[in-house]
Formats: sequence, structure tokens, C-alpha cells
Amino acid sequence: MRSTAVRRTALAAAAASLVLLVTACGGEGSDGGTKEKGNGKDSAAAEPAAKALTAAELEKIALAEGDVKAHKIVKVGPQDDIAAKDVKTEKPECEPLARALAGTPMGAPVATVKRRATAEPDVKEAGKDGAIEGAFDITTSLVALSSYEGQGAADAFAAVKSAGTACAGGFTMTMAGTEQKIVKMTEAEVSGGDEAVAWTMTAEQDGEKLPFNVAVVRKGGTFVSFSSFNLMAPEGDLPLPTAVIDAQAAKLG
Repeated sequence: MRSTAVRRTALAAAAASLVLLVTACGGEGSDGGTKEKGNGKDSAAAEPAAKALTAAELEKIALAEGDVKAHKIVKVGPQDDIAAKDVKTEKPECEPLARALAGTPMGAPVATVKRRATAEPDVKEAGKDGAIEGAFDITTSLVALSSYEGQGAADAFAAVKSAGTACAGGFTMTMAGTEQKIVKMTEAEVSGGDEAVAWTMTAEQDGEKLPFNVAVVRKGGTFVSFSSFNLMAPEGDLPLPTAVIDAQAAKLG
């Protein structure tokens, strides 16, 4: 079991840039489970044009320490950012998904703020070997909030949703020079905001597989992406961080 932890740690070190969690360990259902009140641009067309929130306003509605039980919430600084130019996909139609995974906004947002939510490890019941694995058995999520004028947020949501359909068979992406191959995608059930959609994914490198998941939620002119991973999660078995998603969605109003 210890060798599994070591292999997955090595994989995650390469994959961390994929979800913009390069300092995650540092100090700081496939049956159409989408829950939404509308459908991308069609639903947004019936809504009044959104006025974008400022960076200061986004900071007020972003997750803060204490908002999610048993999670540590920290701000993500510019040093952890991946520039849009450094997010590339073999299939152009898959780029919106890669952007959501990296927390890199699409289009021209007025402002963007980011948080990292890390579940507190539970090793109380673990033995010596289990304690090592328990230290890695935590889910870390990158949460990126972006505000848009007009229909910008609806367009961003529609782009990610379309990419999920077009790239359901998998795709290859490169982020900050690190290539990752997504070999499997399954739509997952999620709710929140005016519309929401999510997928679980499996990345593969050197024969080792690691599950990820990504969710996006739109509320008015605010678009939020969530990307998560857990070093010790079994292949294809990483539940969505619903506590994190629900807490952030509630703060959107």
C-alpha cells in the first residue's frame, strides 16, 4: 500500500499543475445528472443583462475559512496561476474543459478570484502504514470565481457544457508544459446557481491512473469552476466535493 501512495504522489506531482494545485500539500452518474434551471445561452437569454461584480465584490462572496466544515480555505495567489496561453488541448473543442480544470477563466471576465479548499485528513483509525496513506487521503479543490458583463458568464457555461459532450471520449491537454491524458469522463449530478454541470475524470500517466472531477456553476453574471483531486482515491471513484460546491453556491445569492 505504501508503494501505491508513492506512485500516486509522483503522478499527482505531475498532475498538480493540471488543476492549479501545485502547493496543495504545502502550508497553506452518467445518466444526465445535470441539475439546472435552464440550458446555457437559451436560459440566459430570458434573464436581464448581468452587471459584473468587481474584484472586491467577488472577494466577499468567495469561500472563507469556516464556510465549509472540516476544510481549510485559503486564497490562491498569482504565483499559482496558469496563464491562458499555457492551457492547450489536442482537440480545440476541449479547451473550455481544460480551462475549467486549471481555474483559468474563459472570455474576458471583469474580475477573477480563487480559493483552495482542502479537506482535513482523518488518520485517527489508521495504523502505521495507514497513517502514511491517510495523510494523502484528502480531497483538494480549486475554486475560481469570475464575473462577466452581459452574457459572458452564460457563454462560458455553455462552452464548458458543449466541451463535455464533444470530449466525452477523453482528450489530451498541456498545462504549464505538463501533458496529461484524460482517458475517461462521466457526467456527475450537481446543482447550484442558475445552472450547473459536472464530470468525473480519470487521468493516466506512465500506467498509473488518478481520478479528478470538475464542476461549473453559473449564477447571473458570475461563473464558478471547481476542480478536485485526491491522491488516494480509487480509479473512477472520487465523489464531487459537494460540501464545497454547496457552500460556494449558497454565497452566490
